[in-house]
Amino acid sequence: MRVGVVGMGRMGANIARRLMRGGHACVVYDRDAEAVQKVVADGAAAARDLAGLVETLESPRVVWVMLPAGGPTEETVTALGDLLANGDVLIDGGNTFYRDDIRRAKALAPKGVIYVDIGTSGGVWGLERGFCMMVGGEKAAVDRIDPILKTLAPGLGAIPRTRREEGADPRAELGYIHAGPAGAGHFVKMVHNGIEYGLMQAYAEGFDILNGKASEALPESDRFELNLPDIAEVWRRGSVISSWLLDLAAQALAGEHQLERYTGAVADSGEGRWTIEAAIEEAVPADVLSAALFARFRSRRDHTFGEKLLSAMRFGFGGHVEQPEK
Repeated sequence: MRVGVVGMGRMGANIARRLMRGGHACVVYDRDAEAVQKVVADGAAAARDLAGLVETLESPRVVWVMLPAGGPTEETVTALGDLLANGDVLIDGGNTFYRDDIRRAKALAPKGVIYVDIGTSGGVWGLERGFCMMVGGEKAAVDRIDPILKTLAPGLGAIPRTRREEGADPRAELGYIHAGPAGAGHFVKMVHNGIEYGLMQAYAEGFDILNGKASEALPESDRFELNLPDIAEVWRRGSVISSWLLDLAAQALAGEHQLERYTGAVADSGEGRWTIEAAIEEAVPADVLSAALFARFRSRRDHTFGEKLLSAMRFGFGGHVEQPEK
């Protein structure tokens, strides 16, 4: 297939590269001309602008937008909606809020432009490992773009196969699914990211406890000088908490035991917040996911007002005077 890809950031560029490795042709565009040229060097054709990209593609066209959620994606989808024609497929593969997908699909429908949202997971490793994709949109359009989805997906790989019921969608074990109508793909990816926050927070807290076991605040007989890189490595091999996130933690710890290069201030992409909002709307308890999100907020401050209040209450009932950390 011939595919237009807009956005040559880390994931967009690698999506184009993986498609080309799979035999597809890509026309690429980004405001950053240097980023475009790097992908052109790998075999892509460059478009001068969005209009040029659309003109270069044969009808019915497929255009994949891979830009930051919010303004950049909204502006680009709007512009492409004016340029594309009946039967063309417009894909948003970024981390868009699913209700924006529902709105966009309805807005584009009268013109016959088919909107597909794809929650894309895989990060900078997707070029080699493949991208896990959760797709929302009309079945006919999703079926039409199946060749590019299959190319981007990880495939069966070496993961043991699950015993599934007869007639189950074979795409799931290849690494992609048609989740439902427009918005469903990004909704599933949104919850995926919320879970990711919780898993990461659990690892972070666990290793913080291991690291703290050498603290001088503990009795000397209770202190252990634990080798965190070794612990991360052994947990990767056969333990029930092994995962790719643990693999990444092990790599980081092996390179720098105390992680001096990192500030500890952790950003959130917005998907964790949207997941908690969905939980509130559905009245679903989400204790771990919400705590993980709030921990990220906490990481960006030296001390919160709530911690000052804790200290004040401790002084009030017990006369405890908090000592600053050395």
